[in-house]
Amino acid sequence: MELASAIASDISEICGDVFSIQTVPPGWIHFELTHSTLATWLQSLAVGSSGKEGEIGGREQGAGGEINSKFKIQNSKLKNFCLLPSASSLLPTLADSLPLRYPASSVPNSLFAVQYAHARCCSLVLLAHREGLIKLREPVPNTSSACWDVISPNPLPWLNCDGTLRLNHPDERQLIGELIQVIDDIECPDVNGSVKWEKVALNLSQAFEKFWSNCRIWGEVKIKSPELAQARLGLLMATQSVLRFVLEENLGVFAPLEL
Repeated sequence: MELASAIASDISEICGDVFSIQTVPPGWIHFELTHSTLATWLQSLAVGSSGKEGEIGGREQGAGGEINSKFKIQNSKLKNFCLLPSASSLLPTLADSLPLRYPASSVPNSLFAVQYAHARCCSLVLLAHREGLIKLREPVPNTSSACWDVISPNPLPWLNCDGTLRLNHPDERQLIGELIQVIDDIECPDVNGSVKWEKVALNLSQAFEKFWSNCRIWGEVKIKSPELAQARLGLLMATQSVLRFVLEENLGVFAPLEL
């Protein structure tokens, strides 16, 4: 335990703002991402490099604000695979340039379910924009980077005023866990090629469906807890960006705006 405690102490000095570190018998060291780090990561997934660098949270957010540059997706493969909110004019170009594995008429049923989840994410974010829950900037035509460009709230209100993550529902946490797993698979691919991307995509789409069924955004939540509704929309954006990448890059299937 003494050795473990010494190691944990040294690590805490280096990255205590990133991890909560605890030693437990007989000598294990437990690492847990801090809420502010997780909020930074989700913000990067949701809006890529278009979000403001600074505090993560909403108007209630106090401490815990600086974005640690190590945890932005500046060099991630996902950086250029977000979705412009009204990119209808870009769709033919994107479709022609992608090395699609399946013709539209022969997409397996399991992948159609993933395409549906992607399109559903897109439609919900655009609905939120139309209803004023969030405000999106019009996309710039012919841009090489396609990301949700959120004008407000920016950054999204991931954290409560006490610095804890707003997303506490079990299905919210399950979806975040699936996102983490998929990003691990993307950034640290198995050298043996054992990742089953269809299963990965299906698991993520199923986690999204559970989240959407049990975690409301409109109605009472929108009226009484608008920051929670906005954080859930951010989780939708993050899910959409990852679904799109897996569909188009790993499975060779077009990710539609609508079905």
